[in-house]
Amino acid sequence: MRIAIFGTGAVGGYFGGRLAQAGEEVVFVARGTQLRALRDRGLRVDSPKGDFDLRSVQATDDPSMVGEVDAVLVGVKAWQVSAAARAMRPLVGSGTFVVPLQNGVEAPSQLAAVLGTGHTLGGLCRIVSFVVEPGHIRHAGLEPYVAFGELDNRPSERAERLRAAFAGAGVTAEIPPDIHVAMWEKFLFIASFSGVGAVARAPAGVLRSLPETRRMLEQAMREVHAVAQARRIALPEAAISNTMALIDNLPPEGTASMQRDIMQGRPSELESQNGAVVLLGQELGVATPLHAFIYHSLMPLEMRARGQIQFGQ
Repeated sequence: MRIAIFGTGAVGGYFGGRLAQAGEEVVFVARGTQLRALRDRGLRVDSPKGDFDLRSVQATDDPSMVGEVDAVLVGVKAWQVSAAARAMRPLVGSGTFVVPLQNGVEAPSQLAAVLGTGHTLGGLCRIVSFVVEPGHIRHAGLEPYVAFGELDNRPSERAERLRAAFAGAGVTAEIPPDIHVAMWEKFLFIASFSGVGAVARAPAGVLRSLPETRRMLEQAMREVHAVAQARRIALPEAAISNTMALIDNLPPEGTASMQRDIMQGRPSELESQNGAVVLLGQELGVATPLHAFIYHSLMPLEMRARGQIQFGQ
């Protein structure tokens, strides 16, 4: 397949790298120091699944130079999706489909609003990874996993082709029976883990061990579950216990990317995670007091990171 990775950070770099390593034709859309490193040195990935170094990769900051592709994997941050959708138009031909890998549940509708529902799948991924330096990605935890599917959950040949490409690259990939349920299961995990971790400024090993923060994680998950139920997403009750088991198996030092961004003073996905829980709950009259506390508590740091307000440390 001819695949574009739109946003070559810790997620796009890992999954795109695995696909390129396996022989798929992959073009990385990147910018700044990451683009320069990809052009000059290629892509290096360190992983418990096996390190690899791609000395030569296709990389550009101009989608119009790439032309139409079979699939676009969207690896930008959740708050960048709408702008990315407009920028990726030159990649999208009549048969192209776009798969979001963002945290959150709003990316498919944002992509579809620009590119059309017929070009948009639902999608998600699970991996703990980060950028060591430009052109160098480290996979630090979790079995790398991707899931995607048509928004109406019908079987499709194009989704199966992409699943087979990932399987050929040694990546666990799945087309779930209901992609919306799968996305909300991920949302229940990431919004809760990110938010509690960012407020507590502590890693997974601490959050799950202290009774107080463990109860916060469980309450945050119950609030997401309630919003999902109100939106008629068939999220099973076991999603909460399953997600706690997932957190119990994270590396003790594990943190979410939103937490790291906030702690390091960078713009984060706060609006698309805890903010989205609050907004989606308000739309249907579902109370989300813990997520509201997290969202409002972290908002000053988010606004400072975006240059909207100024204050000292």
